[in-house]
Order: sequence, then C-alpha cells, then structure tokens
Amino acid sequence: MDDTPSRIPTALPALRSMARDAGFTMSSEDRTGSLLAALAAARPGCRILELGTGVGEGTAWLLSGMDPDSCLTTVELDPALQVFAQEQLGADPRVTFVSGDGGAWLEDFDGAPFDLVFADTWPGKFTHLDQALDLVAPGGIYLIDDLVPQPGWPQGHEASVKRLLAELDGREDFRCVRMAWASGLLMAVRTARRPRVDRDHQLDTVFP
Repeated sequence: MDDTPSRIPTALPALRSMARDAGFTMSSEDRTGSLLAALAAARPGCRILELGTGVGEGTAWLLSGMDPDSCLTTVELDPALQVFAQEQLGADPRVTFVSGDGGAWLEDFDGAPFDLVFADTWPGKFTHLDQALDLVAPGGIYLIDDLVPQPGWPQGHEASVKRLLAELDGREDFRCVRMAWASGLLMAVRTARRPRVDRDHQLDTVFP
C-alpha cells in the first residue's frame, strides 16, 4: 500500500519553496501532515495548539482538516520563519500566530484547554512537557514527531528522546501509542474521567 497522501493543502507548494529559499529543513513531512489533517477533522469546533510554526507547512495541514468553527493557535520563536506562514495563511480567520518563545508562552497561558496539541519544537516536548500536557483537554490528543534518529541530531539527543518516551509511557493520565512511521510519532490521548456517585455516602468520586 502506498501511504503517500493523495491530497495536499493548496498553500503547501509555495511554503515548500519558501522553506528551500530560507534553508529551513525541519518542516513536518507529508505523512505526518496527513495525520494532522485527519486529527483536525475528527472533532468539529476543535481547539488546536501547534508549538513550532516553522514556515507553516504543519499549519497548512492542520487548517486543511479543520472545519469553519475550529481554531488554531500556532507559536514560533523565529519571526523570520513565521512570516512565511503569515503571508500564505494569515488571511484565514481560524488561525492565530504567536511570535515568541514557546516555553514562556506555555508558562503564561491561562486559557481553555485544547483538543489537539502538536509539539513540533523543543518547548512542549523536551522542555515544558508538563505545561503542554496540562493543556490537553480530557479525550484530547498530544502528538509529537521526529522521534527516529535524524542526520542533524546533536550528540546526546537520542538519550533525550528515550527519556521523553519513557516519561510519556509512564503517565497514568494518558494512553500512548508509538508509531514507527513517517519521522517517528507518538500520540497520547488524555483519559476522559467522569463522575460516579457513591450511593452509600452520596459523594461524587472519579474513575477513569
């Protein structure tokens, strides 16, 4: 079976050209993008957070799957990269671009949780992991990529990936699935918890 996506966002060719001109090589690859679009389409009116806009290729995939009532916040440290995404996608009212450090944004954000968090940069993945996971709504999804060895990985990065995977697998409030596919993905779903009435004491307890 050929798993190459048959549909791509209309802005993707222009964004790819901009990425090449800027020497940017860290965009999400197409199979990851197709998964992002499918996850964005799964829940009408969803709230999505992307950590690491880059030039906007992942952003374009997310927008291509979102319905008119969904919204996307995408955060990027480098404004010189994010400007490409703003040029191509900024007219879409569903997306809000934030230029700044993702770690600081995670520390300061006090809004509603998100149905999908895609962490495609260090903050929210290798740093500020707890803050990112805290922003995932019950039943929501946390997704990370680039987990298989890459040519540009710095020394010691593989050990960081192993620690991250172990930490996520050990979380009792998330169910994780690793995917040895595309650039190497992990999807974690926050377990939904609902109240149960203790009939003897008439107290609400919670069970997974």
